[in-house]
Amino acid sequence: MAPGSVRWRRLPVRVRLIAGFAAAMLVVLTGAGGFVYLRVQYALDRRLDADLAAESAAVTAALHDGTLGPRNPAVVSGGLYEILDPAGTVLQASPGLAGRPLLTAGQVAAARRGPVRADHGTLLPISPEPLRVLATPLSTDPAPPAGQPAVVVVAVRRDQRDEALRELIAQLALANLAALAVASFVGYRLARAALDPVERYRAQAARITDGAAGVRLDVPAGDDELTRLGRTLNDMLTALDAALERERRFVSDASHELRTPLTLLAAELELALRRPRPAAELEEALRAAAADTAGLIALADSLLDVGVQPAPAAGTPPTDLALTVAPTVRRHRAAAGLTDDAVRTDLGPAPPVRIDPGRVDRILTNLLDNALRHGAAPVTVAVSATDGWARLTVHDAGPGMPAEFLPHAAERFARADAARTTPGTGLGLSLVDAIATAHGGRLRWCSGTAHHHPQPTQVPCTHPGIGTTITVLLPAAPEPSADDALT
Repeated sequence: MAPGSVRWRRLPVRVRLIAGFAAAMLVVLTGAGGFVYLRVQYALDRRLDADLAAESAAVTAALHDGTLGPRNPAVVSGGLYEILDPAGTVLQASPGLAGRPLLTAGQVAAARRGPVRADHGTLLPISPEPLRVLATPLSTDPAPPAGQPAVVVVAVRRDQRDEALRELIAQLALANLAALAVASFVGYRLARAALDPVERYRAQAARITDGAAGVRLDVPAGDDELTRLGRTLNDMLTALDAALERERRFVSDASHELRTPLTLLAAELELALRRPRPAAELEEALRAAAADTAGLIALADSLLDVGVQPAPAAGTPPTDLALTVAPTVRRHRAAAGLTDDAVRTDLGPAPPVRIDPGRVDRILTNLLDNALRHGAAPVTVAVSATDGWARLTVHDAGPGMPAEFLPHAAERFARADAARTTPGTGLGLSLVDAIATAHGGRLRWCSGTAHHHPQPTQVPCTHPGIGTTITVLLPAAPEPSADDALT
């Protein structure tokens, strides 16, 4: 990047706006002034050309009549004329010219073919004798004899015309400078008024950076770009505050959940070391400590799983939910010693989904653990298809969740009052929600006739009006293209 461009970008936005506006106004005013100047010059030159045409006609007539001379009424009014032969030699001239040729050899040759107009002297700097010249042919003979009149040249002084144009230039320059100054001042005020909300936003954002909590940007009424920006930033701040509050609550809850098993573990070890004990008691204490340690490891793993759930890779093969769910249900039946009537399955056809089977197993394991621990048999696991989604539901016939607890059921460490006396950490539904969200899915939970859909879809609820139903919706995997089939 060029140094000039770097310096330009370092200037304040307000300065750059005013500089750009002033440059644009300068171009516009210069163009308008140039147009006015050319129109006035054209009008003045046209008036002079009319006078020259009349003078040329009078001189030509006097020359043909043989009356051309200083006393001829056609030329005594101060008009200047010259009569030239084909070589450009002055044959006759008005006293004011004293034989000075007004045309060059090239102009004489052109004047023999048609009228030629020319100017002598410049507008700026001021010439001592500015003239407007008109040369016309006297005959149509392409080769008149030498020494014979061939071209009539008439001229008038341009003093008044040049003075008027110089005055016009001065007035236009002053007017343009005044207009540029006024426009720049107005542009500065407008830019300042437009950027003042941005500066207020910056100052308030600086307060937030310094640690001020609950501060929101002062957004004026209206619906322009800056007010919409302010509202968007306020929404972002609200979301950040909510996320920060969730993280603080998570840390507090995690600390609380970890404190109890750590305290128990420390107490068990302290009791084991307080006095000499038989080997059997020490072994029992160590087994209890190992169990507590395993619980801490499981809790830490759950926290990590809830916090980080990567999206599926592009090459993840589609998974058939029914084929993946069936062995997980059989394993839970066997582990809990339950019959097929206690844990039922209704595995209908469903579109394949792009998710790792291990995560499907993790989802179903958490849902079955919750249903068997906090609900009541029979528990029904169902797989079905609906509107481009694969639906996995786990329903139990237990007492259900309290209505006031439904909005918080998927929060980390959230547990209903009735479930606080049972084992668990309150992370199961949070983990299911994290896995479903990472795969573009939806999680909804319903208790009896009360429903909670954090991310609404067009898929209706279809479940009994008693107990608790957890529904996981996963988007169907796209159909493979012809190119994919070939590869």
